[in-house]
Amino acid sequence: MGFFSRLFEGMKKTKKSFGEKLKYIFTGNEIDEDFFEELEYILISSDFGVETTSYIIDELRERTKKEKIKKTADCQNLLKTILVEILEEAAPEKLKCPCVIMVLGVNGVGKTTTIGKLAKKFSDENKKVILAAADTFRAAASDQLEVWANRAKVKVVTNEHGVDPAAVVYDSIQSFKAKNADILLIDTAGRLHNKANLMEELRKISRVVQKELPEAEYHKMVIVDGTTGQNALSQVELFNEAVDLTDISITKLDGTSKGGFLVGLAKDFDLDIRYVGVGESAEDLLEFNAKDFVDAIL
Repeated sequence: MGFFSRLFEGMKKTKKSFGEKLKYIFTGNEIDEDFFEELEYILISSDFGVETTSYIIDELRERTKKEKIKKTADCQNLLKTILVEILEEAAPEKLKCPCVIMVLGVNGVGKTTTIGKLAKKFSDENKKVILAAADTFRAAASDQLEVWANRAKVKVVTNEHGVDPAAVVYDSIQSFKAKNADILLIDTAGRLHNKANLMEELRKISRVVQKELPEAEYHKMVIVDGTTGQNALSQVELFNEAVDLTDISITKLDGTSKGGFLVGLAKDFDLDIRYVGVGESAEDLLEFNAKDFVDAIL
């Protein structure tokens, strides 16, 4: 299955919910206030967010007026253009090696699985990859990473349960340097019951990376679960406060009908949307593309 086919298949629930609703208002009738109100309702109910929805509606009003568009059927492509423009602001540049990606997120969002999929993806691209099992709080995290490391045929650096995560990262960096590797992927804890300790732990890891690998491109990527929609925004804010995030990736988009929240994410945060997950296999973790995403949901 090709890239777009995987994305299209994975976004079926959102397309059915969002795209089908739009069909009923892009009917060819005259553009009036009822049209904008119905569109506003559809966008909000599809988890675009109130502020992002207001922006889209205002833009559509202005552009239909400027381009003298009178019929609803004629402004569907205009809506597509606005959505692509918003999402392209979050389109990432290609990774440059050497590269460190610290992966953050609350427990249960698919953080460790995403790291495993990335290890496989990068390994298949002939990159030398090191995994750092810095989630020393959750005993199963290291075991899970080792399974993925074996599949991807890459090295994983682990330590005993409860060891300082920054020490694991330090050891991983020494291995990274010794092997002249390309990409270091760092798994981190996701517990939030002791928020202050977790945030300080993440800051400490960041300081180690910046001190030991100052020449590397450094990404701080938060993972959010697509099925939580707008509720994921508070998680992004939390981790952003701690470590100044650079990237975001979304998992489980195939399990939600509210994939429109990516548009709100792109509008609200100055972060690159790097990957979207639309299935269980490593091949279902896709590099984000704004136009393809909008085509898939409309």
